[in-house]
Amino acid sequence: MAYKGRVQDPLSIRVLVLNRLWQAVHIVPAKRALQLLSLEHARVLHPSGDGGWQVWPSTEWFELSYDQPANGRDHYVHTVRQAVRIPKIILLNDYGELPLKEVHLNRQSIFERDGHCCQYCGRTFKSQELNLDHVIPRERGGVMSWENIVTSCIPCNTRKGNRTPAEAQMRLMKKPKQPKSRPFVTYIIGQEVEDEWHNFLHTRHEFTDVEIIPVKGEPRPLEAVVG
Repeated sequence: MAYKGRVQDPLSIRVLVLNRLWQAVHIVPAKRALQLLSLEHARVLHPSGDGGWQVWPSTEWFELSYDQPANGRDHYVHTVRQAVRIPKIILLNDYGELPLKEVHLNRQSIFERDGHCCQYCGRTFKSQELNLDHVIPRERGGVMSWENIVTSCIPCNTRKGNRTPAEAQMRLMKKPKQPKSRPFVTYIIGQEVEDEWHNFLHTRHEFTDVEIIPVKGEPRPLEAVVG
């Protein structure tokens, strides 16, 4: 995916952040990505054009932006002295953790937890053919919680009505519980993202051609536009 047309605020463009093990850990606005580069906390990961990847130190990336004119596909942020190319991916120098995010309680998360399977009849359905069921009905004190909400097909939901499973003589397939936290990357799979990101939206990936760009000169400070 490339941003089409004029971008009102280039500093708000999304940049994928990888830890030092090349695992996706976050998405940040371009302004934050440039701050991390300016502080030398990260480097730029950029496709080499032949299927490989280049790792650019911040100094060399800023020089590259200065030396190469803007093209129609890349976006730049303009400082007083130069235009800086906005990277699509940055690589953190030291951070090696893989943070987990708590799964939010909502309709789709319940369906995913239960595998789109009705917890009463055991059959699998499409999302539009499913409902949420309160194990203990709301009118009887049942709350909206992982432990009290299950996936139900419409016929089973209608049959159960305002009763408990025991009263309706309907047995749950399994005891409902809160799912474990998941890696950040699972939350962006399926979203519209930059083409370069797809290489890092899987738990396993291999790269055989990686070029490390050496630092050639003294760091040149980035203007206060990213401060």
